[in-house]
Amino acid sequence: MIVHFDALPQDTRVWIYQSNREFSDREVVQISEKIETFMATWKRHGDDLKTSYVIKYNQFIVFGVDENLNNVSGCSIDSSVHFIQEIEKEFGVDLMNKMNTAFRIGKNINIVSLADFQKFVKENKISEETIVFNNMVKSKIEFDTNWEVPANKSWHKRFFGTVIS
Repeated sequence: MIVHFDALPQDTRVWIYQSNREFSDREVVQISEKIETFMATWKRHGDDLKTSYVIKYNQFIVFGVDENLNNVSGCSIDSSVHFIQEIEKEFGVDLMNKMNTAFRIGKNINIVSLADFQKFVKENKISEETIVFNNMVKSKIEFDTNWEVPANKSWHKRFFGTVIS
């Protein structure tokens, strides 16, 4: 069962898939239709899942499952990964590369390799205040509060040699 993303409880489990490029508005519509079809049949051993999704900045696909109804199983997670791999093939994007790092300067979202991110830090092209996307968040509350944050408030802080106080 699909619900509006904002209607999911704060403890909802989330997965974030970051595209290596921005989707066109047309692609967002097409991808949304495919996600809704997938989520309408997404199950856990035959049981319904309370699901939702959001596509942020035409570049991040966020899945949410309210585990208060039913927990997600390994098989249901596998089916979502296979679905994302189908999206990758159909739209010619990379959504699974966890070594890509996203940051924002102004309204521009940049996707770079982790090595390039570290290089940009050393070259002072990225500061501790640069907005980064912390795709390691696991719940909707973390997504709402800790996904899009200054680098010094995320796991990215390790590249600056600072500690969060």
